[in-house]
Amino acid sequence: MDTSSTIAMFLHFGLVGVGCLAVAEKFIPLLPSYVLLMLLGLTVSDGTTLAMTILATSAGSVVGAIGWYGLGRALGSRRIEGLVTRYGKFVLLRPSLYRQLTDAYRGNHFWVTLIGQTLPTVRIYLALPAGVLRLEPRAFVMATAIGTVIWNMPFLTLGYALRGSGHDPVSLGFWVVVVLIAVEVALFLGFRFYKRSLAPQPFAKPLALPSRLPMEEGA
Repeated sequence: MDTSSTIAMFLHFGLVGVGCLAVAEKFIPLLPSYVLLMLLGLTVSDGTTLAMTILATSAGSVVGAIGWYGLGRALGSRRIEGLVTRYGKFVLLRPSLYRQLTDAYRGNHFWVTLIGQTLPTVRIYLALPAGVLRLEPRAFVMATAIGTVIWNMPFLTLGYALRGSGHDPVSLGFWVVVVLIAVEVALFLGFRFYKRSLAPQPFAKPLALPSRLPMEEGA
């Protein structure tokens, strides 16, 4: 079964199918998520349906993230690392990427989860180390939900706006991804600069005075 027929099959079940498609995308990426979301946006008929589609896809993505979280929590660090080492390369999850995702959680767990949901590839697998590290579930789900809406809404809305325009959703989606990541990097660097500007500056060391004054030396 090809990708288009698979998507059509899910769409046959309305918003429930859209939600299930979002869950499936977390485990079996049929297309890059931004392409899938824009294609779904092209099928939306009106503004109300668009809002419901945003909610349905976001709920499905959160359910998929909870699945990864539960897997990591159930299997634990040693088993997950073994699976990633053996099979990660087949699903774009290299051991080096897994270690980077795990190390990222040395910072603020909530913001790492939220921002991670707006980064390609990271948004799929970040929940796995979150489960291994047994992050607080409610904060994880809340951050995942917010980040997912931030990711899903622009692509679905853009797809909806492009209905009948003849524009290529794949190329447009790519540039939207580039802009989103650029904004995130700018915000991150700006926040770091702001924190540094607020940090107390060390006092200048007092000048060391000579042990004997010139007049004493000539005495």
